[in-house]
Amino acid sequence: VAQLKLGRDHSMVPCRCGGGEQQVQLRPFHCEKLSCGAKAADSRLRSVWIRSGTDRSAQMHGQPIGIKLGGCILSAAFSSTLSRRLGSGFATWSCTPVVAARSWGTSQRQTANHAMASHGSAANMARESRWTRSVVSTLGAALCLGGGSRNLRFQLPRSRVLASQATPKSGAADAEVTEVGNFVESLVRADVEAGKYGARVRTRFPPEPNGYLHIGHAKSICLNFGIAHKFGGSCNLRFDDTNPASEKQEYIDSIQEDVRWLGFEWDGEARYASDYFDKLYSWAKVFIERDWAYVDELSAEELSQYRGTLTSPGKDSPFRNRPVAESLLIFERMRAGEVKQGAAILRAKIGMDNRNVIMRDPVMYRVIEHPPHPRTKSEWPVYPSYDWAHGLSDAIEEVTHSVCTLEFNAHNELYDWFNERVLSVGGFTCAALPRQHEFARLEMTYIVVSKRKLRRLVEGGFVDAWDDPRLPTLSGMRRRGYPPSALRRLCELIGVTKVPSAFIQYELLEACVRDSCKEETQAKLLCVLRPLRVVITNYDAADQVLEVAQEGEGLPARRLPFGREIVIDREDFMEVPEQGFKRLAPGMTAKLRFAYTITCDEVIHDDHGEVIELRCSYDLASLGQRPPKQVAVIHWAHATSSVPVRVRLYERLFTTPRPEEEDDFLTVVNPESVEVLEDARCEPSVVDLVGLGAEAPLRAQFERCGYFVLDKPDSDKSAQAGGPLVFNRTVTLNESWKPQSRR
Repeated sequence: VAQLKLGRDHSMVPCRCGGGEQQVQLRPFHCEKLSCGAKAADSRLRSVWIRSGTDRSAQMHGQPIGIKLGGCILSAAFSSTLSRRLGSGFATWSCTPVVAARSWGTSQRQTANHAMASHGSAANMARESRWTRSVVSTLGAALCLGGGSRNLRFQLPRSRVLASQATPKSGAADAEVTEVGNFVESLVRADVEAGKYGARVRTRFPPEPNGYLHIGHAKSICLNFGIAHKFGGSCNLRFDDTNPASEKQEYIDSIQEDVRWLGFEWDGEARYASDYFDKLYSWAKVFIERDWAYVDELSAEELSQYRGTLTSPGKDSPFRNRPVAESLLIFERMRAGEVKQGAAILRAKIGMDNRNVIMRDPVMYRVIEHPPHPRTKSEWPVYPSYDWAHGLSDAIEEVTHSVCTLEFNAHNELYDWFNERVLSVGGFTCAALPRQHEFARLEMTYIVVSKRKLRRLVEGGFVDAWDDPRLPTLSGMRRRGYPPSALRRLCELIGVTKVPSAFIQYELLEACVRDSCKEETQAKLLCVLRPLRVVITNYDAADQVLEVAQEGEGLPARRLPFGREIVIDREDFMEVPEQGFKRLAPGMTAKLRFAYTITCDEVIHDDHGEVIELRCSYDLASLGQRPPKQVAVIHWAHATSSVPVRVRLYERLFTTPRPEEEDDFLTVVNPESVEVLEDARCEPSVVDLVGLGAEAPLRAQFERCGYFVLDKPDSDKSAQAGGPLVFNRTVTLNESWKPQSRR
């Protein structure tokens, strides 16, 4: 009997299962004592599973859910009711959730370490029609243990936060099950219903072309383009190219490729802040004329000293009250290239005592002499600051909803200050100014998303390039074989909130990739990663070819050469088998996939005692027959007629979940993040499939090994040198990674 006891003062709740007692951490807000009986076979909480009905329009009530305790699944059900009256009070509470995984959970601690707060996900789960390795929360509705006579009812918040340590919040007043939490979408919907901006929706994705996009940008891309699509609007792609010192055409090209790869297309041509340099410069002159701006000649060190701190006001520059005509003259000299870099800047005249440090006479223009701008070349020696150009560019393009991450929250006031004054002098044609909304950026374990740190990884030789498959850059993920649908699904799952402290578990990304690969990958191949030679001693016939139909439509039949000498994977053989090992060992039999059963008769060693060859016998009558119950099926390849391939197996780039919290994140780079297998052998059908992949690289499932993608750039280079095809492992078939401390 499993028993949960809840009390007002309990944060650790005992869970009794099969005579043992485990502590399950709950975070009650208001609880009544409650006990529920259920059958359980083990005291270790292995995993939590969600299953839903096959009807996509099914209501949440009655959809089955299970909590797996060891080998037993306790039944439960969803309900959209917020709480159930128990005695004289309501039990409305929340708890730390658990991530579902088919192969996770070797211990309760390991399962708890893969926790995730999944608010408002019930409606999405109702649409799934199969058992799914998905994130699950014990938030969300009714949990019915046993025969359903007692219910534990959880509050269903609207927003969704993914975090390993985040505490789900209580307080939702609406009992209706909703889609994944997205407060920005709710704001846009309210504006449309109120007729604001003429019920028009225009968003924009405004990257700075100073690096490659990463997974954090994917969230912003999906949000901006997704909102525009949902409300029948449009989304601009605008490059905020205001700093030529760090911008390259290479970055511009890669950003456009990444956006299209994710499945989005911007409205019209790509836009640039540099398209508006003339307007921005003319408005800056108006600001000087109206005494809203002045030219300052303080040094960078003096500017920092005069700025003040968060707790103390700044002080006015001695140049703040210089005559308007003098500021205007110097600014025109800056435009003409007559002022050296660092000698003068244009600042807005707002107030050095402002509570918001960003508002303390911010920089509007500065001189940048080198290098030339990617688009305007050397036409402009003076460049607008990001703060001056960003909000004004939104207004020029008549963006209705400007969405940025939380680090720009303090800049919102400044954008409004600039926009309102330009509007007052007739600079805009828009009826209403855009309003900025900030959301929490994507934070994920085992990666870094700082461009500066990514650059250190690239320039320090820790990875090969910006598109290295180990990096969280979109180009790296594309090269690794991640389907764009997986990233879109991830962004859908995590939702959009203002909570800045939530860390998404890396396992969720892998689960999304695995699900997308399963749905989209048609080709299957037999590939032996670590070959071990096998001689079939009683096979005297000529080599034969076994034909197997591909499961995917329009794919050629598979041709599997079989003969006296084959190779199997070394992991499928144990000279001294462990208990429960069912593959090949001396005297044991295994079934070759699509072929015969073989029995190991003899093991050959080299001078160092390492196994180099197996002598086996095969059963001629076993072809096409189902193997006996205790006989395992293993993959194989012909020793000489198979195709040599180079395979790269990737692991996480860092050994700790939060590398950015280390004193030096480079010290926790995983030295085993990539393993290159030079001697892998694949069935000959791979050559036919590679020829079909002219538009997109071949993605295939190597049976029992994982999902792999052809690395076309490296394969082309290898082919020129007479080398093999190169494949990158996208993701394993099951989650199997463990931190080094647990290996």
